[in-house]
Amino acid sequence: MEKTYKYRIYPNKEQKVQMAKTFGCARFVYNHYLDIWKRTHGKNQKSPVRFEYTNRLTVLKSEHAWLKEVDSTALQSALGDLETACRNFSRGLTACPRFKSKRNRGRSYRSKCVNQNIQYLDRHIKLPKLGTVRTRNKLVPRGRVLSATVSQNPAGRYYVSIHCTDVPAEWCRKTGRTVGIDLGLTDFAVTSEGMRFQNPRYLRRSLDRFVKLQKSLSRKQKDSKNREKIRLRTARLYEHVSNQKNDYLHKLSTWIVEHYDVICMENLSVKEVSPDRKLTKYIFDAGWAEFTRQLEYKARWHGRTIVKVDRWFPSSQTCHACGTRSNVTKDLSVREWDCPNCGAHLERDENAAINILNEGLRMLKEA
Repeated sequence: MEKTYKYRIYPNKEQKVQMAKTFGCARFVYNHYLDIWKRTHGKNQKSPVRFEYTNRLTVLKSEHAWLKEVDSTALQSALGDLETACRNFSRGLTACPRFKSKRNRGRSYRSKCVNQNIQYLDRHIKLPKLGTVRTRNKLVPRGRVLSATVSQNPAGRYYVSIHCTDVPAEWCRKTGRTVGIDLGLTDFAVTSEGMRFQNPRYLRRSLDRFVKLQKSLSRKQKDSKNREKIRLRTARLYEHVSNQKNDYLHKLSTWIVEHYDVICMENLSVKEVSPDRKLTKYIFDAGWAEFTRQLEYKARWHGRTIVKVDRWFPSSQTCHACGTRSNVTKDLSVREWDCPNCGAHLERDENAAINILNEGLRMLKEA
């Protein structure tokens, strides 16, 4: 099993300078060969061959001596990222690759592990060209290290993600329990057992502070020190809200994976669920996609089963007791309704969760 361990790091001044050099060199190599690819793209639709570009990289280093000051595997990884982006574009999977901007506050590079040059050493992490960098995290990575991604977020904080393989699986004890989950905005999640998890709405709570900071930022002169101060405060507030949401989602997803063997949920698409932009903003605030992603990889780690029901399955419109379908609940304001056939009194979200569970178990039997 593969796993990634993320640490916040605290580099000294010399290490920060070296990181900045590596960020810039990786961006330069990416943009340089992207420019070559774009100039030849009209004649040849094929994606770049990494071997050919790697040979050119040796020549490029002889032309620009400062490229030799950084980790060579970081430059090779930049070429690998470019090849992936160009290949995906050639297959019609993504848009055309764009040049990386120097003004982008989120920066990163990836170094490959060669001869154990990436190690965790008791609250210090050994990285190529940087030496040992201090961290406060006591989590020891398991398995064999493949690479490390060093990043700096817009708030100015530094992180490293260590990618490991051959990590021993940690299976949870079987519980024999199954659950259906209906995601919403009034309650973040409602289970088929009637449990409700509140929607914390972290973005909405901090919206007034965001508006105030954004107004102040728009009034500051471009490239001034005061503008940088406000930009940093805004970025840190964004990071604070993001950390709050991720902490809540991680705790909830971990609890669900620990307590249920089979987890059934809808395969939601935000664009198709709601064309209303105002409602979409609150859906992104809730974090449905991130919650689903966390459930999926944690289920793989612990040997659980995730079943995704089709997004057009009428879970809210169908009575779970008799199967009668009603159009009353197409109006989102209707939270409770009575079945016209059997007379059962149904709560919208709980009824949807039960239907999702039943449909998921049916799909699991047929698979």
